[in-house]
Amino acid sequence: MIRLFAFALGLQTAVAVAQTTTPAPAQTTPDTAAAAKPDQTKSGLTLEKFEARREKAFMRADTDNDGKVSLAEWTAFQTARKAKGDPAKSFARMDTNKDGFVDKGELDAFLAKRFAKLDKNGDGVLSADERPSHKSAPKQEQ
Repeated sequence: MIRLFAFALGLQTAVAVAQTTTPAPAQTTPDTAAAAKPDQTKSGLTLEKFEARREKAFMRADTDNDGKVSLAEWTAFQTARKAKGDPAKSFARMDTNKDGFVDKGELDAFLAKRFAKLDKNGDGVLSADERPSHKSAPKQEQ
């Protein structure tokens, strides 16, 4: 009888210990994982990627490779790509310190403002319909 009681008590203890162990971590669904990391979504464009792409394109205008773009370089670049609008006006918006050149700092600040303006829902990612080149995007001045 004592053996049976000891066995039952041991079994109860084992069950209680098993129930108090740390539960397995909750598994995330693909939707939850995507929501947690919006910068890794395939359909979205983060500020970092936006800046990198635009900076690469912008710096093609730097024909003398001095790390900054002059008004003359910008005008020649815009003319070669048959861009619409007045290159002097777009240059003036970027050249915030009015020294006649646009450097990386000025370009990054300009692109951050542009990104914020395009990111209509404020989620930090440009979806396809928020991008100016997308067919459903509203037409905006580049």
